This record gives sequence, structure tokens and C-alpha cells, in this order.
Amino acid sequence: MSTLDPTMSPSELRALAETSNAWPFEQAKALVARLKKTPKDEVLFETGYGPSGLPHIGTFGEVARTTMVRHAFRVLTEDKIKTRLIAFSDDMDGLRKVPDNVPNKDMLASHLGKPLTRVPDPFSNEYPSFGAANNARLRVFLDQFGFDYEFASSTDYYTSGRFDATLLKMLAVYDKVMDIILPTLGPDRRATYSPFLPISKTTGVVLQVPMIRRDVAAGTVTYVDPDTNEEVTTPVTGGNVKCQWKADWAMRWAALGIDYEMAGKDLIDSVKLSGKICAALGGTPPEGFNYELFLDDKGGKISKSKGNGLTIDEWLRYASPESLSLFMYREPKAAKRLFFDVIPRNVDEYQQFVEGYAKQDPKQRLSNPAWHIHAGDPPVANMPVTFQLLLTLVSSSNAENAETLWGFIRRYRPGVSAATHPRLDAMVGYAINYYRDFVAPTKTFREPTDVERVALQDLRDALSQLPAEATPEDIQNAVYEIGRREPFLDHKKLAKDGRPGVSLDWFNMLYQVLLGQEKGPRFGSFVAVYGVQNAINMIDGALARSA
Repeated sequence: MSTLDPTMSPSELRALAETSNAWPFEQAKALVARLKKTPKDEVLFETGYGPSGLPHIGTFGEVARTTMVRHAFRVLTEDKIKTRLIAFSDDMDGLRKVPDNVPNKDMLASHLGKPLTRVPDPFSNEYPSFGAANNARLRVFLDQFGFDYEFASSTDYYTSGRFDATLLKMLAVYDKVMDIILPTLGPDRRATYSPFLPISKTTGVVLQVPMIRRDVAAGTVTYVDPDTNEEVTTPVTGGNVKCQWKADWAMRWAALGIDYEMAGKDLIDSVKLSGKICAALGGTPPEGFNYELFLDDKGGKISKSKGNGLTIDEWLRYASPESLSLFMYREPKAAKRLFFDVIPRNVDEYQQFVEGYAKQDPKQRLSNPAWHIHAGDPPVANMPVTFQLLLTLVSSSNAENAETLWGFIRRYRPGVSAATHPRLDAMVGYAINYYRDFVAPTKTFREPTDVERVALQDLRDALSQLPAEATPEDIQNAVYEIGRREPFLDHKKLAKDGRPGVSLDWFNMLYQVLLGQEKGPRFGSFVAVYGVQNAINMIDGALARSA
């Protein structure tokens, strides 16, 4: 279960985990406390997905984070209690509006109100429905990560009868459910509300109509069909009705015995209401916490129907799955921008956590994100260059293919190849994609000032005098030495020899003038990989350009 310490027994690992304040352990401790009150042989974790829009990273985030809590729970219980994770798709929900980011909008508009599994596939007719198409997209991605989960379809559960017993309970406690929900609604909505949404026999639409009669013994409800103006009596079982979503959530918790489900911060009130309905049905609301929502590049809320955030496929075009898992692990209760510019940092910081793992003691390892991302078994660190360095290499050399980048890497790290370092080979491809799509279109070179021109000429001369065997540290020292002049001195920080340090303005100038970008890797490391002579030529080009 864990590479924390090969000599550590499960009970010793559990005891150490009980002292950890990493958030997955804090969540798992609440589950352990729940079991002490109500013992169970199996603990069920659930995540929800609304397939009315294309799967986005927020959906994946719930599965990734819940999986981390599930693993932490297994550690705290020494893996003696069976656990399952259900990825539940609310695909029986009615299509309320046409998403902005799908084709065949006119066709979809003609099916508004119908369950998503009765709306045709707008993409390619490969799947029997819109809901099925989006469900498949979600499963493909989750499978790529190797998640241990069970996919569940709302349509399947309703129509197969798996929810029938709990739906009959909902009918029996109908008045209690109404007493919970009605005070939260406005006058107009209150007049038409019912926890049951019948599926129209004539149009197939999910109807939001009041119930005029209920027969608990027969298990039926009666309503007036808005299209025919006739009374219709229908069973609440067998997929003839669907519950309103707050009632649906509660019904699902009670029917399946869900023990843990997290939700977005915008659903805090809904979680409370659904919890009360679950209790009215005789169930116990699950444990969980409310995570903060992701924001787009403008700080607005991400909407899967608008498509204003990153899609799953987009992240994986530019970075590894593990870097996305790190983004999900960190600060789940803090609002974070989820846009393309967060990718490079997460790629490199994931590698830093992996590299740091080997140097940490067991307690420190339990707080290392890499331990939680890899379910207690992080890979051995084996990444000789950073993503930021690769991006800079692509930018400075205008590399259009992986072989060009590998030429630099092999010179910097002899013996390293795509065969020996497949993860690095993948990162090379990510860097080229990221450069082409985001760096190249916005790349602009700043002209140096007169003072900067003199410093650049001196840096060129210093680099040309370095020995052939100069190390990245030797190069970095030369870069520092030239930067030790006004206006690049930082008098607030001192070097080891007591002299003023070099400010970031010096390195920012190098990135902006030489590389046409705002940020970059450690400059000495970049020159070592790029080649001293190539760096000299770059400086010559910048000086000639601004002459």
C-alpha cells in the first residue's frame, strides 16, 4: 500500500497517519469516527457528474480528491474494510439548455426537456444519446488515470428498479420532504413544486408539474399533463419519474448507503437540504467537505455549458496527468484559476515533490502531495530537466520537433534518451505543444537600454572566456558576477561574501531581451543545455537587433 517505509507495519503506518494533518487524512478521520458510531462492512464513496456539458476538469477533480481520501481511509483502517467508489452520472436529468460548445445546436434545441439519455448524440451518432456520449468521454479519461471506480448511470438505476424501494419511501414521507423544501422556494416555485418529476408519456419530457393526488399503497402519483390537460396517474417506480435534484441526491444517498461525497462551495445549502431529506428517508447523510470552485482566466466561475475553462483533453495536450492531480490536491478549499498559464508551474512542482520524497522522513512523506497522488507509492525521481527549461529551449531555438530538443538534452546529460526516460520524452512533446499554442503567438522581444546593452556585452565576453568543461554552476556564477552592478543590485539581500545580491530585474531583463518572454528557468542551467556558443550567438543577435 505504501513505500513510506518498507519496514513499517500497517499498524505503525496507521498510528503515524493519525498524526498527519494532510487534508485527505483529516477527511478520512471523520469517516473513521462515523464508523465507530455506525459500523459497516463496506464504505461507499461517491462522485457526481452532470453530463449536460462536455466533461471538464472540475469533474475529474472530484474523482481525484475522493480517491485520495479513500486511500487515506484505507491506511487509517489498515485496509480491513472494503471500499468502493461510485462515479454517478445524472444522465436522466432533462436537457435544460443547449451547451455553447457542442455541434448541432438546432437538433439539440428540438429535444429540450428530455432526459439526456433520450437526446440524440450531437457529435457523430456513435452513441445512442447525448448522455451516453458524454458519459463515455468521462470514463475514457478516468480510465487513463487508472482510477478504481464503478460507473453508474441514473437512467439505468431508475429504469432497472434499483431505486424503487427508496422512491416508495419518498412517496410515503412526501409531506416531510415538502416541509423541508418548500420554505426555501419562492411563491411561484412553491406552488408547482414536487419532489417527483414525471416523464411525459406523449413528449418524453421531464415534467415539472405539481402532484394533485398520491396513492402510497399503489405507489402512484397523479398530475395534469400540460400538453393534453388530462390527468395522468403513473407509478413512481420503474423509471416513470425522476426526482428533483436535491431530492434525487438525498434519495441516492439513502438508497445506496453513501458514506462520503464532497461538493462545490456553491452547493453548501443544497448539501444541508439533501441531508435532511436523506434523514427523512431513514438514511444517514454522507461525510464530505465543500471545495472551492475553479475560476477562468478572468476570475469568473467555470461553466461546463459555456466551456470557459480547460477541458480534460486540453490539459493532457500540454502536461502529464500527475501535474493535474497536483493541481487538484493543493488547497482544495481555496479558489484557484484553472487556465493554461497554471500548467508549467504544476508540472515542475510535481517533479520537485517527487524528488523531495526520497529525502523526507516518514511523517514528512505523509504530507507530500506525491504520496497522495500515487496512493502511497510515488515513482523514483528521474527527470534531468525542468518543464520551464524545455519551454525556454523550444522558444530560444524555435524547435519544431522533438529531435531538436533531444539534441540539446543529450549534450547536457549524456546517456539520457527517449528510451531511458520515457516520461521526459512525453514532456518534450508537451513543451512543443505548449510553445506553439501559447508562447509563440505572444512572443515579443524588448529592446535593451544603454546600461543593459553594456551588461549584455560583458556577459557575452564572460561566457566566451569560460572553459569547455564549465558546469551549470560555473555559468550561473558568471551570470551573477555580471549582474552585480547598478541598476541590478539588490541591497536588501546579501551574497555569501557580504556583497549586495543580484535583483530579479537582471534575470527578467535576460528573459525579456534574449528570449522574448517574461519568465524563465535558472539561466545557468539553460545556457548549459542550450550551449554556451548558442547563448553567445543569441546575445549577439539581440545586440545587433537593437543597434
